[in-house]
Amino acid sequence: MRRCRVLVVVASVAAVWGAGALAGCGAAGSWGRPIGVPGLETLNKGGDASVSSVSCASPGNCAAGGDYRNHGHQGFVAVERNGVWGRAIEVPGLGALNAGGDAEVFSVSCASAGSCAAGGYYRDQRRNYQGFVVSERNGRWGQAIRVPGLGAPDQGPVGVSSVSCGSAGSCAAGGGGLVVVSERNGVWGRPIEVPGLGALNAGGEASVESVSCGSAGSCAAGGDYAGGRYADGTGHAQGFVAVEKNGVWGRAIEVPGLGALNKGGNAGVLSVSCPSAGSCAAGGDYGGNGRGFVVSDRNGVWGRAMQVPGLSALGGTAAVSSVSCASAGSCAAGGDYGWPYEWGFVVSEKNGVWGRAIKVPGSGVF
Repeated sequence: MRRCRVLVVVASVAAVWGAGALAGCGAAGSWGRPIGVPGLETLNKGGDASVSSVSCASPGNCAAGGDYRNHGHQGFVAVERNGVWGRAIEVPGLGALNAGGDAEVFSVSCASAGSCAAGGYYRDQRRNYQGFVVSERNGRWGQAIRVPGLGAPDQGPVGVSSVSCGSAGSCAAGGGGLVVVSERNGVWGRPIEVPGLGALNAGGEASVESVSCGSAGSCAAGGDYAGGRYADGTGHAQGFVAVEKNGVWGRAIEVPGLGALNKGGNAGVLSVSCPSAGSCAAGGDYGGNGRGFVVSDRNGVWGRAMQVPGLSALGGTAAVSSVSCASAGSCAAGGDYGWPYEWGFVVSEKNGVWGRAIKVPGSGVF
């Protein structure tokens, strides 16, 4: 069996596209040398590991999570302090929950140095998939706890797909089963079904794909549900968004304008980013052949979804898989396009106006 090493990289503070490199959060404006996640080779007896999510509260203070193989798949977290990565550890308490031998950290979010949260899935002794969350406080990870309502027998991994922290000890998480759960003052509350999503979800299948919190108690969530009806009489997946204000989740709505774009195909929100309360952006895909879209929330009101400018000219199927906003009206989005080969694209929003998508220099099939 091929043995894998998992790498983390350090990059630049300036978010610069070009020369085949993406700049992120490090020094000197260029990507640093990748390193193996410290301690992961010791955990990874089965030779199969990956990093699924990374979050940075400030330059040099980050956390990462993913999975490795050792008598089944297990979830890990690793923390960077002042620019130095510490040793990866199995998520505390997850081994006891993971009696079925299949677990992974899907998402990590850090509000400040030493204060993070993570979520993912595991398989219990009945071989059912369950969701979990775990919190880091003052640099120490607590015990993973089960999120009720996310379990499913033999349907593949169903768990917490997204975690976001608006401030230390105040986070939100969401996943399959229409569920969101909030952390207040360091304590995770009871999960709830996204209000209004049951009424939209006539087809009986829905999922929260992404959660983002602009501040404590002010978050947004997005995903997909089965319930739309089209001219051909069939039902297809549609995208939704829901907003939390002052700690209370509002009703889920179909993404405005997405139904008009999504004629006879499937659609869904894959990523949401909220730099502040009432200001968010989301992206995903729609249509039978796949088209990327973006949509913005300004002052608490969602605008109409639009196809990413310039994406049709690049050609092929496409999807926006990630959106990130530094401030209101200043965002970036990225994803892939093309078939049967795939290339990466990026697009930026400035002063509330989305520019044209461009191919990521150097991306593509080698």
